[in-house]
Amino acid sequence: MSFVESEERQALRKAVGELGKKYGYEWFDKQARSGGNTSELWQEAGKLGYLGVNLPEEYGGGGGGMGDLSIVLEELGTAGCPLLMMVVSSSIVGTVITRFGTAEQKQQWLPGLADGSTTMAFAITEPDAGSNSHQITTTARRTEDGWSLSGRKVFISGLDVAQAMLVVGRTEDARTGKLKPALFVVPTDAAGVEFQQIEMDLISPDKQFTLFLDDVQLPPEALVGSEDAALMQLFAGLNPERIMASAFAIGIARHALGKAIAYVKERTVWKTPIGAHQAIAHPLAQIKIELELARLMMQKAAALYDAGDDLGAGEAANMAKYAAGEVAVRATDQAVQSLGGNGMTKEYGVAALSTAARAARIAPVSREMILNFVAQHSLGLPKSY
Repeated sequence: MSFVESEERQALRKAVGELGKKYGYEWFDKQARSGGNTSELWQEAGKLGYLGVNLPEEYGGGGGGMGDLSIVLEELGTAGCPLLMMVVSSSIVGTVITRFGTAEQKQQWLPGLADGSTTMAFAITEPDAGSNSHQITTTARRTEDGWSLSGRKVFISGLDVAQAMLVVGRTEDARTGKLKPALFVVPTDAAGVEFQQIEMDLISPDKQFTLFLDDVQLPPEALVGSEDAALMQLFAGLNPERIMASAFAIGIARHALGKAIAYVKERTVWKTPIGAHQAIAHPLAQIKIELELARLMMQKAAALYDAGDDLGAGEAANMAKYAAGEVAVRATDQAVQSLGGNGMTKEYGVAALSTAARAARIAPVSREMILNFVAQHSLGLPKSY
């Protein structure tokens, strides 16, 4: 692994950064506070080829990998416009369909995901299952014409802007009676699909929903991949999710750190700018160090995943997600502290980042579950749950 990015990736960073600055945090914040969404930026990013850099060229993508896609999200976040649906649509859903979809499914969905004309949500979390995918109760039953899907999901992002979703359900093994996880593509406007917005104390244009699936009739081709290999297929999408969640958090951290640095260089109370005082400078320097460490682990995870090492990528992706979530929280908090009273104002736009950064510690997997993973899989300690 080279620690010097290729000229192509450097050019990608620069181009995406320029696009992000064209919109900027003020635009993003206005969309969030007005109940709007980021479709305008999403569609432009898609037309420029940024949303599909990781998807196969034969389906309109860039033919790159998760390393390229993480750059796109990180740079948009750094510019103040973190696109949460990139964690889902371009990453999880695009990856699963690319790896396990039929030729027909790839042709149907991947071109739209690549150019931004199609957005897809990912529905896994349930009220009583939490992070335990083995306890999912959303059930798919075979019918004469395909499948009937029923269940309930919670904290599903972007259903208001998505045309379809990848739903994690369970099928029943007729021989054993056991329920097995399986993945289905479900149009958001299908009969029997309803969703209600969850009111959040979070200033974000990306909305969260409770999803209700009531005897949703699906054709046979709605099933993605094999019934028997779905758990493996599900986990194949979760490594990209963690890598992209890291990019999301790192982008927020870079944005907050940049605002703090710009302020403390100019703000003068006595004879020198307050950034000259170690009480201000040292915490920001620590954040810079932690930010670079988190980026390195994210880049390692992306490199391992793109090389086909799912096992190695799993450990690195979890560690990257942990580190990125932690530094995002520290960066936004220190930005507020560095700006003092101004840090609490809407004008300077750092206080609102604190809640978004806090979410990076929780979703899509909590820091506690990551610590469980590292304790069990990296250290070989007994499972605690």
